[in-house]
Amino acid sequence: MPIEFLGIAALNDGSETRARSGPSFDKDYTLRLARAHEDNGWDRILFAYHSGAPDPATVAAFVASKLDHLKLLLAHRPNVSVPTYAAKVVATLDQISDGRVNVHIITGGSSADQAAEGDFLTKDERYARTGEYIRILKQAWTNREPFSFDGEHYRFEHFVSDIWPAQPSRPQVSFGGSSAAAYAIGAAESDIYALWGEPLANTAEQIQTVTDAALAAGRTSRPRIQVAFRPILGATEALAWEKAERILGSIEQRTATLPAAVASDLRNPENAGSQRLLSIAEQGDRFDRALWTKVSAATGGRGNSNALVGTPETVAAALLDYIDLGVDIISARGYDYVDDTIDFGRYVIPLVREEVARRDAAARDGETGDADGAAGEKEQSRDAA
Repeated sequence: MPIEFLGIAALNDGSETRARSGPSFDKDYTLRLARAHEDNGWDRILFAYHSGAPDPATVAAFVASKLDHLKLLLAHRPNVSVPTYAAKVVATLDQISDGRVNVHIITGGSSADQAAEGDFLTKDERYARTGEYIRILKQAWTNREPFSFDGEHYRFEHFVSDIWPAQPSRPQVSFGGSSAAAYAIGAAESDIYALWGEPLANTAEQIQTVTDAALAAGRTSRPRIQVAFRPILGATEALAWEKAERILGSIEQRTATLPAAVASDLRNPENAGSQRLLSIAEQGDRFDRALWTKVSAATGGRGNSNALVGTPETVAAALLDYIDLGVDIISARGYDYVDDTIDFGRYVIPLVREEVARRDAAARDGETGDADGAAGEKEQSRDAA
């Protein structure tokens, strides 16, 4: 059961805890962070999208030309280009990177950010458009003969690309969303369904919803499942929680200086995923082994914002609990991107991979093991010392 670790391709050193020190696209920092992922056991990094941000496809090509092994996940919004053009961009990037590209299709959770680039469709209309977009992408990457399409949002005749993905089949398509429309479209069309980190019970419920929607759409299995967290690590539990409180203080200090309109958006997010995170935060600060919701509440549940706090052993054991639910991909990023990327890669990823390998070997041999496995055993050893 291979587990993939997805990091973030931040283009500058700014985060929720501090303002950036340089331009929006700091080439040296971007490459330094990408190398920190490649050198410390990560599989892939995400090039995010925002209406005013540097173009992620161009930055991904820059990184791909500098690194040899790290895989790339390109975020893309359907409103910015027709799907036939996007298919050629992704295929070209896949050729540049020798087959290392997947694409994350963003329907758009903020009407204001969509409108900033001329997109005024309703949310349900955006999801319907996304469904057509993904279907066209997959056809454009695999059809060697001209094909036509006549849908609600796209119509063209006899398109065939002259640039094909380098990987043997095609780039995988990931997708996220927590509304009924999102589940219906994503479960039917995506290869990977991306969720934000929630308590185990809530995550299990979402996975079942995606599974049921995939089967209802005629698929024989659901998409692979990705879950995202903000790890906060410490050498001891006490040190990890002290660090967590410092991070929260920095976030609250920055949030207090936001313009009134922005602060209002944080308190009243439009998208269903953020609403879910804020609702969970209202129910409590801590869940399961290590899930902490205060940082999510402080940022309005924006994006990947729930934290896992503890020693590497505790965080690894928490991630294994999600893997037990059927999670295939762990998305993670800290608050000091480079240092946290290195620490997570050195101290958490090996524990998770080791335990997954042990469980796979035990399953092949017909054995059973302790639920906490190697991560829990190492935690006990540290406590005994």
